[in-house]
Amino acid sequence: MSTTRRFGSTGMDITPLGFGTWVISGPGWQYSWGSADDTDSVAAIRHAVAAGLNWIDTAAAYGLGHAEELVGRALAGIPERDRPYIFTKAGLIWEDGDDPNGPPLRVMRPESVRRELENSLRRLGADHIDLYQVHWPDTGARFVYGAEGEPTGDATPLEEYWQVMADLRKEGKVRAIGLSNHDVRQLDIAEAIAHVDAIQPPFSALNRAAAPEIAWAAAHDTGVIAYSPLQSGLLTGAFTAGRVLAADDWRRGYAEFTTDLPVNLAFVDALRPIAARHGAGVAEVALAWVTGWPGITGAIVGARTPAQIDGWAGARELVLTAADQAEITAALIATRAGTGPVRP
Repeated sequence: MSTTRRFGSTGMDITPLGFGTWVISGPGWQYSWGSADDTDSVAAIRHAVAAGLNWIDTAAAYGLGHAEELVGRALAGIPERDRPYIFTKAGLIWEDGDDPNGPPLRVMRPESVRRELENSLRRLGADHIDLYQVHWPDTGARFVYGAEGEPTGDATPLEEYWQVMADLRKEGKVRAIGLSNHDVRQLDIAEAIAHVDAIQPPFSALNRAAAPEIAWAAAHDTGVIAYSPLQSGLLTGAFTAGRVLAADDWRRGYAEFTTDLPVNLAFVDALRPIAARHGAGVAEVALAWVTGWPGITGAIVGARTPAQIDGWAGARELVLTAADQAEITAALIATRAGTGPVRP
C-alpha cells in the first residue's frame, strides 16, 4: 500500500496519486477524449486499486454519467474492505433537448444538486459519496472550457449552492464537500458559510496559475487534489508533434496542442535527463513535481488501460532533489512554457 497523506480536515488519508475517469468517459459528448474500451477501463480502475491507489475521482458530467457507471461496475468486483474512496462532482448538466455534443449548462440549483447526487449514488452503487464537489462556479452560462460562456441570467449564488452542499454533509449523504475551479475570492465566501474540505484546481508544470488557491487551502486546513497534472497528456513524454488527435477529441482545438505545442514539447525534452537519472519516466517526474508542491495533497491521473497506470504509478515514491527542482525551474524560464510561478 502506498504512503498516504492527511487530506485536510476530512479525516481521510489519501495516496499522493488518485485515478481519474475523464479519459475513460467515452464518445458522444462535448468533452470526449474519443473512443474508449469499457472492458479496458474497468480493468484499469481495478488495477489502480490493486496497485495501492486509494481514491477515484469522477464526475456526473463525464460521458453524461458513463464514467460513474464504469466506476460502479469496477467496484462491484472489489471486496468492500478494499474499495477506494469515491470523489465525484455536480453542476454541469445537459437539459432535456440539449445536444450532448454541445456545451452543458452550469447549474447548481438546490433541487438540481440533490437530484444529481441521487443519480450519482445510483450509478456508483454507493450509499454515500466520500467527497462531493462543485464542478465549476454557477455563472448562469453554458460551459466552455478555457473561456466564459454567454450568461443566461439564471445563476445560483455561491452562498446558496454552498449551503446546499453543507446541508448534504450534515445529512450524511456525503462525507466531505469541495470546490473545483473556484478562485480565492469565491473560497473566502464559501468558507464563511461552511468549511471547504477540499479544492480541486488544475495544476501542472505547464499550468501553475492556481498557486494562490493552493496557498489559500494550506492556510485553511483544506485538502488539495490537482487535476490535469500531466496537462492532458502533454507531460507524459509520449506526445509528439506529429500526433493526430481523433476528430472527437476535445484537445484538438486548444492552443497548448497546436500553436503552443513546440514550446511545450521543448520543456518535456528538458525533463528527460532528470527522468533518466532517476530511472523513471517523464510522466513520473512531472507528477512528482506536482505532488511535491507545498499544499498539494494528491494529483488525479487518468488511464485507459492497466499498462498506462504502470507508466506513472512510480511517481508515488519519486522525490525530486533540490538540483532536479532547480533544473526544472531553469527549463520553465528558458522555454517560457506554461503560466504561473515557476517555483513555490
